[in-house]
Formats: sequence, structure tokens, C-alpha cells
Amino acid sequence: MSVVENVVHRLPEPLRSVALKHRELLKFAVVGGICFVIDTVIFFGLKTVVLTEKPVTAKVVATLVATIVSYVLNREWSFRTRGGRERHHEAALFFLVNGIGIGLNSLPLGVSRYLLHLQEPHVSRLVEEIADFTSAQIVGTLVAMVFRWYGYKKWVFPDADARPRKRVPSYDSADDESLGHS
Repeated sequence: MSVVENVVHRLPEPLRSVALKHRELLKFAVVGGICFVIDTVIFFGLKTVVLTEKPVTAKVVATLVATIVSYVLNREWSFRTRGGRERHHEAALFFLVNGIGIGLNSLPLGVSRYLLHLQEPHVSRLVEEIADFTSAQIVGTLVAMVFRWYGYKKWVFPDADARPRKRVPSYDSADDESLGHS
């Protein structure tokens, strides 16, 4: 049983029923949280050290790295029973949806910086950092997340139960024989 499934099974009713019904969404959210941290660390690292004059480029690079991690985790965990396409076709659609997602994720930062001029010397450094975080990491991420959830279910992993569920052995005595233990 995975960590998320273990937590879900310990929830009281009616939360347990809701969580089980929406387990794909919960797993998608966990993957999103992991990728949010990856994206944020890379974005601020690049923006403050390497690409100080190119924050939108830093955002695109950070989102691309997080997208690669997202593909592996979503395919093998969040949507592991979904499919319906050959792997190369699925990967191409995943990266197409995420290419659009990168644009949607970066757009609020571009608007903040280049249309609203929320950058030095027009505003203080503190206001610039708050505006960058809010536009790139909150607004952009939320818009892109909604689009990705829809795109993954609609185009990338369209068929529910297309791949068999992998049986995860539990470690009680009844399963010891099936694992080759005595």
C-alpha cells in the first residue's frame, strides 16, 4: 500500500470515501506539490544567480525540469492505470500539454514584469520579489495546473483502467507465502 493509500485508509468516513473516489486527483496534487518545490527552487536559484536579467527564461527552464519529473511520477503513479496510447504518442502529448502549460505558467510573470513594470527601478526589490513569486509561483502555477489536469485526463491518459493495476503486496502473514517467504 502506498503512503497516500495508507493515509487515505486511516481517514474517518465520509472523508475516506471522498478521498478514495478522487484518488487520482490526490496523487496528481502530491506530484504537483513535489514538482512545485522543484520548480520553485530551480526558478529562484537561476533567477538570483545565473539568469538575473532573464527571469522568464529562468521560469521556463525551471518548469521544464519539473515537467520531466512530473511525467515520470504521473505516468507511473498518479495515472498508472490509465493509458490507451503507445508510450511515444503518450509522451509526445504529455510534453505538448506541458508546453502549453509552461506558456500558461510563464504568462503571468511576463505580464507582471513587462506590462505592469513590477521590477526595479519602478518598484523596490521587495515588491519585485513578491510580484515575481505571486505571478509565477501562485497565479501561473494554478492556471497551468487546471489546464494540465484537464489535458492529462482528456488527451494524454484518456482511458481509465487501460493498464492493469500493479498488485502491491502487504506484509502480513497471509501474503508471506506469495512472496516466497515461509
